[in-house]
Amino acid sequence: MTAPSQRSGRLGVGIIGAGRVGPVLGLALAGAGHAITGISAVSEASRERAEAMLPDVPVLEIPEIVERSELVILAVPDAELPGLVSGLAATGAWQAGQLVMHTSAGHGIQVLAPAFAAGIIPLAIHPAMSFTGTSMDLSRMLDSWFAVTAPAPVLPIAQVLVVEMGGEPVVVEERDRAAYAEAIATATTFSTAIVDQATGLLAGIGVEEPGRVLGPLIRSAVDDALRRSSPSGGARLTTGDVPPPTDEGLGAD
Repeated sequence: MTAPSQRSGRLGVGIIGAGRVGPVLGLALAGAGHAITGISAVSEASRERAEAMLPDVPVLEIPEIVERSELVILAVPDAELPGLVSGLAATGAWQAGQLVMHTSAGHGIQVLAPAFAAGIIPLAIHPAMSFTGTSMDLSRMLDSWFAVTAPAPVLPIAQVLVVEMGGEPVVVEERDRAAYAEAIATATTFSTAIVDQATGLLAGIGVEEPGRVLGPLIRSAVDDALRRSSPSGGARLTTGDVPPPTDEGLGAD
């Protein structure tokens, strides 16, 4: 890993996890000018996804990715995250000044605590969107909000990363991450269940393409509900002062 004082402006980004989220975030950051140093992929499906999304990026073992990278993205299932962080800490893999970002909705930065002693910079960044694991997710990110949790001095780093990926950052405090995760799960689970039930009822009475029939209704109903729950006048959420990305980028001194 390049020492912080020697960074030229772009980050070397390593991705641990080649599910639907990690490769997409890597592609977005590559588009912002960062260099993807490597990605880990275990299953055949994840290897195929990594090759399709990041064809010039080597598939590496996790310790090598951590060694090479200034920013490490942990895009793994929630249940695997604590063990991954503590396991790498036990082997002395983490490096001082290294940005370590995870994508879990329910965890803040405390899940990264085993790496604090090494001097890492912890970031919790969760994109509030549904991923397909394909390049079409890049356009979806332009309309998406990302929950960011980080120590106050480095919060602007998390916010700028989100902006560089095309999203909009919203600050969620450490103590509120569980409630945030519940909101995300509720919206995802119930919307899917309701659509499945409604389309099933129409299909049961012989309506062809029930999804197309219900689509405009569902979208307008959801838009109306979201509008009612938003601040009066359609004001945007307060996101704090987000410094605009500069030519020097995130790796500047």
